[in-house]
Amino acid sequence: MHNVLSGGLAVDIDEAKIDEAVLALLYLGRHEGDRTWKGFDWDVLRRLHEAGHITNPISKAKSVVFTEKGAEASERAFRRLFCRG
Repeated sequence: MHNVLSGGLAVDIDEAKIDEAVLALLYLGRHEGDRTWKGFDWDVLRRLHEAGHITNPISKAKSVVFTEKGAEASERAFRRLFCRG
């Protein structure tokens, strides 16, 4: 995916890296077991749903539920991207 950032800089955006980072950040919003707040880009949430990580984000609920696969992947991504050591 190509995108032009402010200032006219054209960059090649790696959607897989964006998806992994959002999945890791969703881990921070966990509550009530495997629920998490869905305040992220809709295209990313759609891709995470299609990959089997979260329930369908298109609903009136303000949160989604991790699948078992998604709960494990979100914790791994969080630790890899944001933890020291």
